[in-house]
Amino acid sequence: MPRLRTPYYLIDEAGLLKNLEIIRHIRENSGAKSVLALKCFSTWCVFDLMREYMDGTTSSSLFEARLGHEKFGKEVHAYSVAYSAEEIEEVRDFADKVIFNSISQLNRFYDRVSSLKVGLRVNPGTSYSHFDLADPARQYSRLGVSSAQELEAVAERISGVMFHFNCENDEVENITEAINQIGLKYSAVLKKMDWVSFGGGIYFTKDGYPLEKFCQCLKDFAEKYAVQVYLEPGEASITCSAELVTTVLDIVHNEVDIAIVDASVEAHMLDHLIYQTNPRVSSPNPGTHEVMIAGRTCLAGDLFGNYQLEAPLKIGDEIRFADAAGYTMVKKNWFNGISMPSIAVRRLNGTVELIRSFEFNDYLNSLS
Repeated sequence: MPRLRTPYYLIDEAGLLKNLEIIRHIRENSGAKSVLALKCFSTWCVFDLMREYMDGTTSSSLFEARLGHEKFGKEVHAYSVAYSAEEIEEVRDFADKVIFNSISQLNRFYDRVSSLKVGLRVNPGTSYSHFDLADPARQYSRLGVSSAQELEAVAERISGVMFHFNCENDEVENITEAINQIGLKYSAVLKKMDWVSFGGGIYFTKDGYPLEKFCQCLKDFAEKYAVQVYLEPGEASITCSAELVTTVLDIVHNEVDIAIVDASVEAHMLDHLIYQTNPRVSSPNPGTHEVMIAGRTCLAGDLFGNYQLEAPLKIGDEIRFADAAGYTMVKKNWFNGISMPSIAVRRLNGTVELIRSFEFNDYLNSLS
């Protein structure tokens, strides 16, 4: 592998392929199609590989939908929490499905998209999430139609429904029970639909996940209601497929040893700051030497976490943070004007390709 200047995200196509093969297995054994959730991962330099295993993309905005259309192809599911009139005019030119978040948006724009497959997001009132911030069914949630009666009243105007109610759900018993309950609660509507999406947040690529039970549940649901089932994997499609590679710039001591690296949690792995979690260090190896690893911005809480490593860190050492694909590159920012990590890919043949690097002009042009 060539020596790349840190920091950089390194996407490993071999790791990506493991997830994609599971996605193909699910389709072959359940009939469920999978569309990539671009809100989690939209680094299109690996779309050629992902396209072979997935059926298209799903979006949360006009720009994401357009990206899916132009760079991924296949099916384009265009969802937004709220569309403007101008966005509807543009998205209808390339979307296969337009999914509205509310009945008011459906009524406002239905005539403009009635030639397409139109859907509604439904909030079933139950969910699985470790974090209230990410819970789609939290109190006062604005995400989806919550009244089954109101949904039934407009069922003739739509061809499908989307239930996105999970976040990192790795419990097959929970998801199968939830799917069965959705069938019971919305039976009258489901019998009028052509397709149903169970959204994302289902961690079916976790090691040891009981895939056959999951596949059977999806297959039974599809056959019972005569619908095409969709999944919208984001994290599940790219988990364990990338690292954030950094270099130690300084070591300071304030009761504990603190290694400052040339990257930032706030700018480059923002979800860990938002959810107060810590990324796993994939290199160096674990051990008994305690160290805090910190980012280089002026934010006092820009901390990757406390770690026990095999040896004391030195200036110039490389540190790799695991699972750096999901909700990283789509959220990276220029806070403090810190250098943006480059993006590199280790292809299936083992060669490493530098896809994109960022310079001062990129920072300059992000401002005005």
